Order: sequence, then structure tokens, then C-alpha cells
Amino acid sequence: MDHEDGGVYLGSRRPLWVEEPVARRRMPDPVRTAAVRAVIIAAVTLIQAMVAFFCAMAGAWFAFPAVLSTVASTVVATWAVLDVWVTRQVWVQRNGVRSQPSSTARRLRRERRQARRAARRARAAREGPSRVGGAAA
Repeated sequence: MDHEDGGVYLGSRRPLWVEEPVARRRMPDPVRTAAVRAVIIAAVTLIQAMVAFFCAMAGAWFAFPAVLSTVASTVVATWAVLDVWVTRQVWVQRNGVRSQPSSTARRLRRERRQARRAARRARAAREGPSRVGGAAA
């Protein structure tokens, strides 16, 4: 029986599990797509390797073509894994890391901004009112 708090209760009214928020963010879409593609290719490669092994053990004619296709699939699977890594690097380079400045960095920036404003006010007070326009009187 589902309840609105996300848990499933048994007869004793204690939750079978409690859903917790995810600790890590989701992978970006291009990276996730490349990762899914790499996993599927790796799985097909492993299946091909098993077929090649069993055909070789049985002495079937299909053993040689299966071994050749397994070697080719291994190259493709390696390429797919490298594609995941390159796609992730490109995504991070283009979109950057989503980070928020720490309170220390924020405080230091605020202090520098206030110091610049104070220096501008002091300079403006020393120089007097500035003339608008460039015409000499």
C-alpha cells in the first residue's frame, strides 16, 4: 500500500523503505546517451565473445567468423568507451562546472566592491564637481 510520504507500509505501519533525495546530479544528456550506447555495444561484444568461444569448443564452422566479428566489436567497444570520456570532457568545457561561490568568496568580493566605491567617492570629492560636456568656458 503506497502512502503520500513515499514509503510503503506493511501491517505494522512501519515503512518498508523511505525514499531519499539523490546525492548526485544526473549526467548531461549527450554524456548519458554516449554511456548507454557504450554499454549496449559492450554487452553485444561480450555475447559475441561467448558465441565465438562455444563455437570454437564445439568445432563449428561459425567459430572463425565469430572470432573475427568479436575482434572488430572489441575495437568498436573501445571506441565507444573513449567516446563517453571525450563527450564528457567536451560538455564540461562548453558548459563549465555549475558551482556557487562560497560565502568567503562572496564576502571578499563585497569588500573589494565597497573599497572601490569608497575610492571613487573620495576621488570625486577631491576633484570637485565634474563638468558635463567637453566645451571650455
